[in-house]
Amino acid sequence: MKLKAQLSGKEHEISIDFDNGVAFAEVDARSYEIEIRELADGQYLLVDGSKNYRCRVEARRELQNSIEVVLRGLTRDITIIDPKRLRGTHTAGAQHAGAAQIISPMPGKIVRVLVEVGALVEAGAGVVVVEAMKMQNEMKSPKAGVVVSINAETGATVNAGDVLAVIE
Repeated sequence: MKLKAQLSGKEHEISIDFDNGVAFAEVDARSYEIEIRELADGQYLLVDGSKNYRCRVEARRELQNSIEVVLRGLTRDITIIDPKRLRGTHTAGAQHAGAAQIISPMPGKIVRVLVEVGALVEAGAGVVVVEAMKMQNEMKSPKAGVVVSINAETGATVNAGDVLAVIE
């Protein structure tokens, strides 16, 4: 999966694939092969050859597609940018004919659907939880309204740009 990420105000090109607990990553044309072991929810052991690193990854609730990574005592805020979204005109809370679409920012798997069609939701209320790169991201309603459609079900795989729900 190819992405862009913003770290400390600078944009980086990222390509990442997972296979049996090993991440094959390329960051700005530098290649990495790192074994990832989950220690607890949001905590990982990264094994790079003979070097081991403890890492904590946490979704930042106040910013969609943003994570906080603590590695070797340093905290980094990283924002994931999907190039497909940059080319399009829609955003995660795109408005279309009075409706707000909740769009998947990256490929992943639906972990939970938090609301039903017809439910009243407040702005910022969780609607769908998508897991991508071993992190769970709660997709939130960009506005108060009624859920008019849910296009996701638990266990389904989604692509970047897929409309997960519509709020009117």
